[in-house]
Amino acid sequence: MSGVNKMDAKLKAVEAGGDVGVLMHGMGKRARAAARVLALAGAAKKSAALNAAAKAVRDDTAKILQANAEDLAAARKNNVAAAFIDRLALDEKRIGAMAEGIETVAALPDPVGEVTAAWDRPNGLKIERVRTPLGVIAVVYESRPNVTADAGALAFKAGNAVILRGGSDSFRSSQAVHAAMMRGIESAGLPADSIQLVPTRDRDAVGLLLSGLDGMVDVVVPRGGKSLVGRVQAEAKVPVFAHLEGVCHVYVNAPADLDMAKKIVLNAKMRRTGVCGAAETLLVDRKLAGSHLKPLVEMLIDAGCEVRGDDETKKVDARVVRASEEDWSAEYLDAIISVGVVDGVEQAVDHIGRYGSHHTDSIVTDDAQAAETFLSRVDSAIVLHNASTQFADGGEFGFGGEIGIATGRLHARGPVGAEQLTSFKYRIRGSGQTRPG
Repeated sequence: MSGVNKMDAKLKAVEAGGDVGVLMHGMGKRARAAARVLALAGAAKKSAALNAAAKAVRDDTAKILQANAEDLAAARKNNVAAAFIDRLALDEKRIGAMAEGIETVAALPDPVGEVTAAWDRPNGLKIERVRTPLGVIAVVYESRPNVTADAGALAFKAGNAVILRGGSDSFRSSQAVHAAMMRGIESAGLPADSIQLVPTRDRDAVGLLLSGLDGMVDVVVPRGGKSLVGRVQAEAKVPVFAHLEGVCHVYVNAPADLDMAKKIVLNAKMRRTGVCGAAETLLVDRKLAGSHLKPLVEMLIDAGCEVRGDDETKKVDARVVRASEEDWSAEYLDAIISVGVVDGVEQAVDHIGRYGSHHTDSIVTDDAQAAETFLSRVDSAIVLHNASTQFADGGEFGFGGEIGIATGRLHARGPVGAEQLTSFKYRIRGSGQTRPG
Protein backbone atom coordinates (compact mmCIF):
# COMPACT_ATOMS: atom_id res chain seq x y z
CA MET A 1 0.00 0.00 0.00
CA SER A 2 1.43 3.44 -0.91
CA GLY A 3 2.12 6.10 1.72
CA VAL A 4 -0.82 8.19 0.51
CA ASN A 5 -3.22 5.25 0.76
CA LYS A 6 -1.87 4.41 4.21
CA MET A 7 -2.69 7.97 5.32
CA ASP A 8 -6.21 7.70 3.91
CA ALA A 9 -6.73 4.43 5.80
CA LYS A 10 -5.45 5.93 9.07
CA LEU A 11 -7.71 8.96 8.72
CA LYS A 12 -10.78 6.80 8.08
CA ALA A 13 -9.93 4.64 11.09
CA VAL A 14 -9.69 7.66 13.41
CA GLU A 15 -12.87 9.22 12.04
CA ALA A 16 -14.62 5.90 12.67
CA GLY A 17 -13.73 6.13 16.35
CA GLY A 18 -10.28 4.58 16.38
CA ASP A 19 -7.93 5.01 19.34
CA VAL A 20 -5.87 8.21 18.94
CA GLY A 21 -3.21 6.80 21.26
CA VAL A 22 -2.75 3.74 19.07
CA LEU A 23 -2.59 5.98 16.00
CA MET A 24 0.02 8.34 17.47
CA HIS A 25 2.27 5.60 18.85
CA GLY A 26 2.13 3.88 15.48
CA MET A 27 3.20 7.12 13.82
CA GLY A 28 6.06 7.44 16.29
CA LYS A 29 7.33 3.93 15.55
CA ARG A 30 7.17 4.51 11.81
CA ALA A 31 8.93 7.85 12.18
CA ARG A 32 11.76 6.22 14.16
CA ALA A 33 12.16 3.55 11.48
CA ALA A 34 12.19 6.21 8.74
CA ALA A 35 14.74 8.28 10.68
CA ARG A 36 17.16 5.35 10.68
CA VAL A 37 16.89 5.14 6.89
CA LEU A 38 17.24 8.91 6.39
CA ALA A 39 20.30 9.13 8.63
CA LEU A 40 22.14 6.92 6.14
CA ALA A 41 20.65 8.37 2.95
CA GLY A 42 23.10 10.20 0.73
CA ALA A 43 22.82 13.89 -0.07
CA ALA A 44 21.96 13.26 -3.73
CA LYS A 45 19.12 10.90 -2.86
CA LYS A 46 17.58 13.32 -0.34
CA SER A 47 17.84 16.18 -2.83
CA ALA A 48 16.20 14.10 -5.56
CA ALA A 49 13.34 13.24 -3.20
CA LEU A 50 12.79 16.88 -2.28
CA ASN A 51 12.82 17.97 -5.92
CA ALA A 52 10.24 15.27 -6.63
CA ALA A 53 8.16 16.57 -3.71
CA ALA A 54 8.34 20.12 -5.09
CA LYS A 55 7.17 18.92 -8.50
CA ALA A 56 4.30 17.02 -6.89
CA VAL A 57 3.22 20.17 -5.03
CA ARG A 58 3.16 22.10 -8.32
CA ASP A 59 1.28 19.29 -10.06
CA ASP A 60 -1.33 19.28 -7.27
CA THR A 61 -1.92 23.05 -7.31
CA ALA A 62 -5.60 22.67 -8.21
CA LYS A 63 -6.19 20.11 -5.45
CA ILE A 64 -4.39 22.27 -2.89
CA LEU A 65 -6.40 25.35 -3.90
CA GLN A 66 -9.66 23.42 -3.61
CA ALA A 67 -8.74 22.18 -0.13
CA ASN A 68 -7.71 25.70 0.87
CA ALA A 69 -10.97 27.14 -0.42
CA GLU A 70 -12.84 24.79 1.90
CA ASP A 71 -10.66 25.84 4.85
CA LEU A 72 -11.18 29.52 4.02
CA ALA A 73 -14.95 29.09 3.75
CA ALA A 74 -15.05 27.48 7.18
CA ALA A 75 -12.83 30.22 8.66
CA ARG A 76 -14.98 33.00 7.23
CA LYS A 77 -18.08 31.28 8.57
CA ASN A 78 -16.46 31.52 12.00
CA ASN A 79 -15.82 35.26 11.47
CA VAL A 80 -12.08 35.07 12.02
CA ALA A 81 -9.89 38.17 11.70
CA ALA A 82 -8.56 39.35 8.35
CA ALA A 83 -4.97 38.78 9.49
CA PHE A 84 -5.82 35.15 10.21
CA ILE A 85 -7.34 34.75 6.74
CA ASP A 86 -4.12 36.14 5.25
CA ARG A 87 -2.06 33.53 7.08
CA LEU A 88 -4.38 30.75 5.97
CA ALA A 89 -4.96 31.74 2.34
CA LEU A 90 -3.13 30.14 -0.57
CA ASP A 91 -3.04 31.11 -4.23
CA GLU A 92 -1.01 29.93 -7.20
CA LYS A 93 1.80 32.34 -6.33
CA ARG A 94 2.05 31.13 -2.74
CA ILE A 95 1.94 27.49 -3.80
CA GLY A 96 4.66 28.22 -6.35
CA ALA A 97 6.73 29.87 -3.62
CA MET A 98 6.16 26.80 -1.44
CA ALA A 99 7.53 24.54 -4.19
CA GLU A 100 10.47 26.91 -4.80
CA GLY A 101 11.26 26.79 -1.09
CA ILE A 102 11.42 22.99 -1.18
CA GLU A 103 13.75 23.20 -4.19
CA THR A 104 15.95 25.72 -2.40
CA VAL A 105 16.24 23.35 0.55
CA ALA A 106 17.10 20.52 -1.86
CA ALA A 107 19.95 22.59 -3.31
CA LEU A 108 21.45 23.51 0.07
CA PRO A 109 24.66 21.80 1.19
CA ASP A 110 23.82 18.68 3.17
CA PRO A 111 24.54 19.44 6.84
CA VAL A 112 24.70 15.76 7.83
CA GLY A 113 28.28 14.57 8.06
CA GLU A 114 29.78 18.07 7.93
CA VAL A 115 32.94 18.30 10.02
CA THR A 116 32.61 21.53 11.99
CA ALA A 117 35.93 21.25 13.85
CA ALA A 118 38.98 18.99 13.83
CA TRP A 119 42.14 18.90 15.90
CA ASP A 120 45.01 16.64 16.95
CA ARG A 121 45.93 15.90 20.54
CA PRO A 122 49.53 15.59 21.78
CA ASN A 123 48.96 11.85 22.30
CA GLY A 124 48.21 11.40 18.60
CA LEU A 125 44.41 11.16 18.83
CA LYS A 126 42.62 12.86 15.92
CA ILE A 127 39.29 14.38 16.99
CA GLU A 128 36.49 15.60 14.74
CA ARG A 129 33.13 17.17 15.59
CA VAL A 130 30.59 16.13 12.95
CA ARG A 131 26.92 17.02 12.37
CA THR A 132 24.30 14.31 12.86
CA PRO A 133 20.49 14.29 12.57
CA LEU A 134 18.42 14.97 15.68
CA GLY A 135 16.21 11.93 14.97
CA VAL A 136 12.44 12.45 15.11
CA ILE A 137 11.05 15.97 15.29
CA ALA A 138 7.46 16.88 16.16
CA VAL A 139 6.21 20.21 14.82
CA VAL A 140 2.97 21.66 16.22
CA TYR A 141 1.72 24.68 14.31
CA GLU A 142 -1.32 26.82 13.60
CA SER A 143 -3.14 28.06 10.50
CA ARG A 144 -0.23 28.33 8.04
CA PRO A 145 -0.39 25.49 5.49
CA ASN A 146 3.02 26.48 4.08
CA VAL A 147 4.62 25.28 7.33
CA THR A 148 3.72 21.76 6.20
CA ALA A 149 6.12 22.14 3.28
CA ASP A 150 8.79 24.20 5.07
CA ALA A 151 9.03 22.03 8.16
CA GLY A 152 8.81 18.78 6.24
CA ALA A 153 11.51 19.73 3.76
CA LEU A 154 13.94 21.15 6.31
CA ALA A 155 13.66 18.23 8.71
CA PHE A 156 14.07 15.79 5.81
CA LYS A 157 17.15 17.62 4.47
CA ALA A 158 18.81 17.28 7.88
CA GLY A 159 18.14 13.53 7.92
CA ASN A 160 15.28 13.70 10.42
CA ALA A 161 11.85 12.15 10.30
CA VAL A 162 9.12 14.60 11.24
CA ILE A 163 5.58 14.33 12.61
CA LEU A 164 3.52 17.40 11.74
CA ARG A 165 0.44 18.48 13.63
CA GLY A 166 -1.13 21.41 11.80
CA GLY A 167 -3.93 23.65 12.97
CA SER A 168 -7.56 22.62 12.68
CA ASP A 169 -8.29 25.65 10.52
CA SER A 170 -5.77 24.59 7.87
CA PHE A 171 -6.54 20.87 8.18
CA ARG A 172 -7.61 20.27 4.56
CA SER A 173 -4.91 22.50 3.05
CA SER A 174 -2.14 20.84 5.04
CA GLN A 175 -3.44 17.39 4.07
CA ALA A 176 -3.32 18.31 0.38
CA VAL A 177 0.23 19.70 0.60
CA HIS A 178 1.38 16.71 2.61
CA ALA A 179 -0.14 14.17 0.22
CA ALA A 180 1.80 15.70 -2.66
CA MET A 181 5.07 15.70 -0.74
CA MET A 182 4.62 12.09 0.34
CA ARG A 183 4.06 11.03 -3.23
CA GLY A 184 7.22 12.77 -4.38
CA ILE A 185 9.41 11.38 -1.62
CA GLU A 186 8.10 7.85 -2.10
CA SER A 187 8.74 8.06 -5.85
CA ALA A 188 12.41 8.76 -5.11
CA GLY A 189 12.77 5.58 -3.08
CA LEU A 190 12.77 7.03 0.44
CA PRO A 191 10.16 6.29 3.14
CA ALA A 192 6.90 8.21 2.88
CA ASP A 193 6.86 7.96 6.70
CA SER A 194 9.79 10.41 6.73
CA ILE A 195 7.18 13.19 6.77
CA GLN A 196 3.93 12.33 8.53
CA LEU A 197 0.92 14.55 9.18
CA VAL A 198 -1.36 13.80 12.11
CA PRO A 199 -4.65 12.83 10.38
CA THR A 200 -7.02 14.03 13.10
CA ARG A 201 -8.14 17.27 14.71
CA ASP A 202 -8.36 15.54 18.09
CA ARG A 203 -6.49 17.73 20.62
CA ASP A 204 -5.32 14.63 22.48
CA ALA A 205 -2.91 14.06 19.59
CA VAL A 206 -0.95 17.14 20.66
CA GLY A 207 -0.66 15.94 24.23
CA LEU A 208 0.60 12.57 23.04
CA LEU A 209 3.24 14.23 20.86
CA LEU A 210 4.37 16.37 23.80
CA SER A 211 4.72 13.23 25.91
CA GLY A 212 7.39 12.03 23.51
CA LEU A 213 5.48 8.91 22.40
CA ASP A 214 7.48 6.63 24.68
CA GLY A 215 10.84 7.91 23.51
CA MET A 216 10.00 8.09 19.80
CA VAL A 217 10.10 11.91 19.62
CA ASP A 218 13.42 13.68 20.23
CA VAL A 219 12.42 17.36 20.05
CA VAL A 220 9.25 19.45 19.70
CA VAL A 221 8.99 22.69 17.75
CA PRO A 222 5.90 24.84 18.39
CA ARG A 223 4.95 27.46 15.82
CA GLY A 224 1.96 29.59 16.62
CA GLY A 225 0.48 31.97 19.14
CA LYS A 226 1.45 32.54 22.75
CA SER A 227 -1.10 30.06 24.11
CA LEU A 228 0.16 27.23 21.88
CA VAL A 229 3.80 27.87 22.72
CA GLY A 230 2.93 28.15 26.42
CA ARG A 231 1.16 24.81 26.37
CA VAL A 232 4.06 23.12 24.60
CA GLN A 233 6.62 24.53 27.03
CA ALA A 234 4.49 23.56 30.03
CA GLU A 235 3.62 20.01 28.95
CA ALA A 236 6.51 18.79 26.79
CA LYS A 237 8.52 15.89 28.17
CA VAL A 238 11.16 16.34 25.46
CA PRO A 239 13.33 19.36 24.52
CA VAL A 240 11.53 22.33 22.90
CA PHE A 241 12.77 24.85 20.34
CA ALA A 242 10.82 27.85 21.63
CA HIS A 243 9.20 30.17 19.09
CA LEU A 244 7.66 32.92 21.18
CA GLU A 245 5.57 35.81 19.96
CA GLY A 246 7.10 38.46 17.72
CA VAL A 247 6.88 41.76 19.56
CA CYS A 248 9.13 43.44 16.99
CA HIS A 249 10.33 47.05 17.05
CA VAL A 250 11.54 49.63 14.58
CA TYR A 251 13.53 52.45 16.18
CA VAL A 252 14.16 55.60 14.12
CA ASN A 253 17.29 57.28 15.50
CA ALA A 254 18.72 60.70 14.66
CA PRO A 255 19.97 61.39 12.10
CA ALA A 256 17.79 59.32 9.74
CA ASP A 257 16.62 59.89 6.19
CA LEU A 258 12.86 60.42 6.39
CA ASP A 259 12.06 58.76 3.07
CA MET A 260 14.02 55.66 4.02
CA ALA A 261 12.42 55.60 7.46
CA LYS A 262 8.93 55.80 5.95
CA LYS A 263 9.69 53.04 3.46
CA ILE A 264 11.07 50.69 6.13
CA VAL A 265 8.36 51.39 8.74
CA LEU A 266 5.52 50.93 6.25
CA ASN A 267 6.96 47.63 5.00
CA ALA A 268 7.79 46.37 8.50
CA LYS A 269 4.21 46.95 9.68
CA MET A 270 1.96 46.62 6.66
CA ARG A 271 3.57 44.22 4.14
CA ARG A 272 1.93 41.33 5.99
CA THR A 273 0.53 42.20 9.38
CA GLY A 274 -0.07 38.60 10.45
CA VAL A 275 3.53 37.33 10.30
CA CYS A 276 5.74 37.09 13.37
CA GLY A 277 8.27 39.52 11.87
CA ALA A 278 5.72 42.33 11.52
CA ALA A 279 6.65 45.43 13.52
CA GLU A 280 4.34 45.97 16.48
CA THR A 281 6.02 49.06 17.99
CA LEU A 282 7.61 52.13 16.41
CA LEU A 283 10.02 54.15 18.55
CA VAL A 284 11.14 57.61 17.41
CA ASP A 285 14.13 59.51 18.76
CA ARG A 286 13.05 62.70 20.52
CA LYS A 287 15.49 64.64 18.30
CA LEU A 288 13.31 63.60 15.34
CA ALA A 289 9.93 64.16 16.98
CA GLY A 290 9.51 67.53 15.25
CA SER A 291 10.44 66.32 11.78
CA HIS A 292 9.70 62.58 11.52
CA LEU A 293 6.97 61.66 14.01
CA LYS A 294 4.01 63.32 12.29
CA PRO A 295 4.85 62.07 8.74
CA LEU A 296 5.38 58.52 10.01
CA VAL A 297 2.13 58.49 11.99
CA GLU A 298 0.11 60.00 9.12
CA MET A 299 1.60 57.49 6.69
CA LEU A 300 0.59 54.56 8.87
CA ILE A 301 -2.94 55.82 9.51
CA ASP A 302 -3.48 56.64 5.83
CA ALA A 303 -2.37 53.08 5.00
CA GLY A 304 -5.16 51.72 7.22
CA CYS A 305 -3.15 51.10 10.36
CA GLU A 306 -4.50 52.05 13.79
CA VAL A 307 -1.89 53.95 15.82
CA ARG A 308 -1.81 53.73 19.60
CA GLY A 309 0.59 56.30 20.95
CA ASP A 310 2.07 57.99 24.01
CA ASP A 311 1.24 61.59 24.93
CA GLU A 312 3.73 63.06 22.44
CA THR A 313 2.46 60.91 19.59
CA LYS A 314 -1.18 61.80 20.32
CA LYS A 315 -0.36 65.46 19.85
CA VAL A 316 0.66 65.04 16.20
CA ASP A 317 -2.62 63.52 14.96
CA ALA A 318 -6.09 63.48 16.51
CA ARG A 319 -6.69 59.99 15.11
CA VAL A 320 -4.07 58.45 17.43
CA VAL A 321 -5.52 56.30 20.23
CA ARG A 322 -3.87 56.52 23.65
CA ALA A 323 -1.62 53.50 24.24
CA SER A 324 -2.12 51.46 27.39
CA GLU A 325 0.68 49.75 29.30
CA GLU A 326 -0.38 46.44 27.71
CA ASP A 327 0.02 47.87 24.20
CA TRP A 328 3.80 48.12 24.51
CA SER A 329 4.13 44.34 24.85
CA ALA A 330 1.30 43.38 22.49
CA GLU A 331 1.70 41.17 19.44
CA TYR A 332 -1.19 42.52 17.40
CA LEU A 333 -0.75 40.46 14.22
CA ASP A 334 -3.07 43.05 12.73
CA ALA A 335 -3.03 46.57 11.29
CA ILE A 336 -2.30 48.14 14.69
CA ILE A 337 0.96 49.61 15.96
CA SER A 338 2.15 51.28 19.17
CA VAL A 339 4.23 54.45 18.70
CA GLY A 340 6.35 56.17 21.30
CA VAL A 341 9.08 58.78 21.65
CA VAL A 342 12.36 57.88 23.40
CA ASP A 343 15.46 59.81 24.41
CA GLY A 344 18.13 58.23 22.24
CA VAL A 345 19.45 54.77 21.58
CA GLU A 346 20.00 53.85 25.24
CA GLN A 347 16.35 54.41 26.12
CA ALA A 348 15.26 52.57 22.96
CA VAL A 349 17.38 49.57 23.96
CA ASP A 350 15.92 49.66 27.48
CA HIS A 351 12.36 49.85 26.12
CA ILE A 352 12.93 46.86 23.82
CA GLY A 353 14.52 44.90 26.65
CA ARG A 354 11.52 45.57 28.88
CA TYR A 355 8.67 45.03 26.43
CA GLY A 356 10.10 42.99 23.54
CA SER A 357 10.12 39.23 22.97
CA HIS A 358 13.74 38.80 21.80
CA HIS A 359 12.52 38.11 18.27
CA THR A 360 13.43 40.81 15.71
CA ASP A 361 14.23 44.50 16.13
CA SER A 362 15.53 47.13 13.70
CA ILE A 363 17.21 50.53 13.91
CA VAL A 364 16.90 53.12 11.13
CA THR A 365 19.72 55.64 11.35
CA ASP A 366 22.62 57.28 9.52
CA ASP A 367 24.67 57.19 12.73
CA ALA A 368 27.00 54.18 12.41
CA GLN A 369 27.99 54.29 16.09
CA ALA A 370 24.36 54.33 17.26
CA ALA A 371 23.65 51.42 14.91
CA GLU A 372 26.51 49.37 16.35
CA THR A 373 25.33 50.13 19.89
CA PHE A 374 21.85 48.93 18.98
CA LEU A 375 23.08 45.79 17.17
CA SER A 376 25.34 44.78 20.06
CA ARG A 377 23.04 45.63 22.97
CA VAL A 378 19.60 44.52 21.79
CA ASP A 379 19.34 40.90 22.92
CA SER A 380 17.13 39.56 20.16
CA ALA A 381 17.53 36.62 17.82
CA ILE A 382 17.61 39.00 14.83
CA VAL A 383 18.74 42.63 14.85
CA LEU A 384 18.84 44.82 11.75
CA HIS A 385 20.18 48.19 10.64
CA ASN A 386 18.30 50.11 7.95
CA ALA A 387 16.16 47.14 6.95
CA SER A 388 12.60 45.92 7.55
CA THR A 389 11.81 43.47 10.34
CA GLN A 390 9.92 41.41 7.75
CA PHE A 391 13.27 39.93 6.68
CA ALA A 392 12.87 37.69 9.75
CA ASP A 393 12.32 34.67 7.56
CA GLY A 394 14.43 31.60 6.84
CA GLY A 395 13.82 31.96 3.11
CA GLU A 396 15.27 35.47 3.19
CA PHE A 397 18.32 34.11 5.02
CA GLY A 398 18.90 31.63 2.21
CA PHE A 399 17.70 28.66 4.29
CA GLY A 400 14.89 27.79 1.85
CA GLY A 401 12.36 28.20 4.64
CA GLU A 402 12.17 27.79 8.37
CA ILE A 403 10.42 25.77 11.00
CA GLY A 404 10.21 28.89 13.12
CA ILE A 405 12.19 31.73 14.66
CA ALA A 406 13.76 30.38 17.85
CA THR A 407 13.89 33.08 20.52
CA GLY A 408 15.63 31.02 23.20
CA ARG A 409 19.38 30.87 23.73
CA LEU A 410 20.09 27.14 23.62
CA HIS A 411 20.98 25.08 20.53
CA ALA A 412 19.17 27.16 17.89
CA ARG A 413 18.39 30.86 17.67
CA GLY A 414 16.78 32.85 14.88
CA PRO A 415 15.42 31.09 11.79
CA VAL A 416 15.52 27.33 12.33
CA GLY A 417 16.70 25.81 9.07
CA ALA A 418 18.23 22.47 8.13
CA GLU A 419 21.57 23.17 9.82
CA GLN A 420 19.85 24.06 13.09
CA LEU A 421 17.98 20.74 12.97
CA THR A 422 21.16 18.76 13.54
CA SER A 423 23.12 17.70 16.58
CA PHE A 424 26.71 16.50 16.55
CA LYS A 425 28.99 13.76 17.71
CA TYR A 426 32.75 13.41 18.12
CA ARG A 427 34.71 11.00 15.96
CA ILE A 428 38.07 10.04 17.40
CA ARG A 429 40.74 8.10 15.51
CA GLY A 430 43.68 6.57 17.31
CA SER A 431 46.57 4.22 16.75
CA GLY A 432 46.42 2.12 19.90
CA GLN A 433 46.39 4.85 22.56
CA THR A 434 45.31 3.98 26.10
CA ARG A 435 44.78 6.41 28.95
CA PRO A 436 47.40 6.33 31.71
CA GLY A 437 46.24 5.34 35.20
